[in-house]
Amino acid sequence: MSKIGAYAKVVKSFSNRNQIVVVTGGGSIARSYVAAARELGASEFVCDQIGIHVSRLNARLLLASLGDSAFPEVPERFEDLVKYASSGLIVVMGGLQPGQSTNAAAALAAEAMHANLVNATDVDGVYTADPHKDPNAKKLDVVTAEELMRILAGDGIKAGEYALMDPVAIQIIRRSKIPMIIVDGRDPMNIDKALHGKRIGTKVVPVRG
Repeated sequence: MSKIGAYAKVVKSFSNRNQIVVVTGGGSIARSYVAAARELGASEFVCDQIGIHVSRLNARLLLASLGDSAFPEVPERFEDLVKYASSGLIVVMGGLQPGQSTNAAAALAAEAMHANLVNATDVDGVYTADPHKDPNAKKLDVVTAEELMRILAGDGIKAGEYALMDPVAIQIIRRSKIPMIIVDGRDPMNIDKALHGKRIGTKVVPVRG
């Protein structure tokens, strides 16, 4: 719970000058529920719904920590996102619809809000291969969306298996040329550094400069 408070502090410190939308994933809890549901015979549609519900519960936890700085409701549609953001308060959301990862939801939110995107995950950037599986994987400072798509080709696309980034999210980033930085979100201060333009993680660019 202390880490949620640290995330809230970082987000609030930046929200004085910018409109902030935070998209929370389901994490390990969602993966556990999805695995259990799949073992019991649930369809992928149902598994996606379970993951969405868990991501929204995580959004509620962050809302509790943000207090009056955030809009008190979690958007369930993009129309809600736009409406809540008009308040000027921080908006916190989880997943939106089955078949779409929270990464894709975040990319769509950035597209709708004409915003930059910081992807806080469990690695410190994009590697030439999965660093959890390949000890020889090398970290990349800059990568194009097309290169990222090739690197992640073959990753799972079932509920709970979106890995670093799913193809739908990358396609949205590519078509809208959304600036994105991928950082290690296990340390909330990495998010702070990314938001303040410091060199960290991996920068995803439309094309090589």
